[in-house]
Amino acid sequence: MTEKSKTLPAMMAPADTVLMRPTQTLPRQVSVQNPAIDVMTDLSRVAAISVDPNLSIDKAEERMKNGGVRLLFVLNEPGDLLGLITLNDIKGMRPMRFQREMGVSRGEVLVCDIMTPRDHLEAIAMEDVAMAKVGDIIETLKRTGRRHAIVIEHTPSGPAIRGIFSATRIGRQLDMTLDTSGVAWTFAELETALSH
Repeated sequence: MTEKSKTLPAMMAPADTVLMRPTQTLPRQVSVQNPAIDVMTDLSRVAAISVDPNLSIDKAEERMKNGGVRLLFVLNEPGDLLGLITLNDIKGMRPMRFQREMGVSRGEVLVCDIMTPRDHLEAIAMEDVAMAKVGDIIETLKRTGRRHAIVIEHTPSGPAIRGIFSATRIGRQLDMTLDTSGVAWTFAELETALSH
């Protein structure tokens, strides 16, 4: 026989009640020998910050500042991933080139005008990250010449972005500044290098 259900006691929410948000606690200090996962923002544990493709790049930069990030995922109204935009994209040559080519002011440049579209995103496989060390991630960022790397996990529903590596965050955890402006490889060269 099933146990009879009961009413739980109710209370008034205390004045200092806050909304619980997903968090991930990464080690404050790491070495290049730590597991790579110790420096990865895990999107299964922390909500990704996104932006609308039709927002101005100045508003996107403001969103980055407010969120304490340097990368935003670009999602359309239904929530489909369209691409990503980084602070380097906003501060770099892309906006100026677009302004010149289209004859528009900076205030008219939208996220969709300079973002990296989804089909141009280079990624690292989660199964490779699971076996990698922090030093491997640093070398990968240097080899690609990028400040960020995204991690793809294959799920029963298909491929999903599982995590993000940030040179800034890794540098903070190593207590040093990381220069990732190495010679960029093509994705095919990177994939070959990671498989050996």
